[in-house]
Amino acid sequence: MLSFTNISRCQTRILERPARGFIRNLHRGDIPVSWKRPQIGWTKLNFDGSCKGAAGEASIGGLFRNHKAEFLLGYAESIGTTTSTVAELAALRRGLELVLENGWSNVWLEGDSKSSVDIILKRQRVRSKEAQRQVSRINLIMPELENCVLTHVFREGNRAADKLASIGHQMQKPKIWRHIPPDDILWILQEDAKGSDLIVTLTYDH
Repeated sequence: MLSFTNISRCQTRILERPARGFIRNLHRGDIPVSWKRPQIGWTKLNFDGSCKGAAGEASIGGLFRNHKAEFLLGYAESIGTTTSTVAELAALRRGLELVLENGWSNVWLEGDSKSSVDIILKRQRVRSKEAQRQVSRINLIMPELENCVLTHVFREGNRAADKLASIGHQMQKPKIWRHIPPDDILWILQEDAKGSDLIVTLTYDH
């Protein structure tokens, strides 16, 4: 039987670091964003969903890297017509299924849709039955992991997953890359490994 305390413990750890970062940057217009490596012994999943329009043809993508920023596995697939929220959740759900298949137990999950991340972290209700199905699957898998962290990152720190999600639109069937990434994301992986910063401009209402 799944333990609710395991889910809560995972979510409490998730909320700590992003909250401090937000407070630190609250009054800054420009902030540097870069992809961050996981700790030794951890695997990091960056995931993303892509949807053409509010509800249109959708696809998902994601990739796993280790503490050396080495590419371990990537995935992309078209998932038919749905909403952007379902696409984001489906990308996370598929990534978590691959986590189990590959036996990774210490996993950092990161996506660029804050609303979708908040659905999991804050246990927000979703109206769509398909979104509910994705959330249920995610909540079943996360407690099975020894350690997990889920965070939001700006799109500039999630470019490789964003590109894979875009590639997913072209797929006739699901695709998985093991150890050797597609050529389209090689330059992004190289920049991420260097820790290259991109500047994000935030606009605040006063």
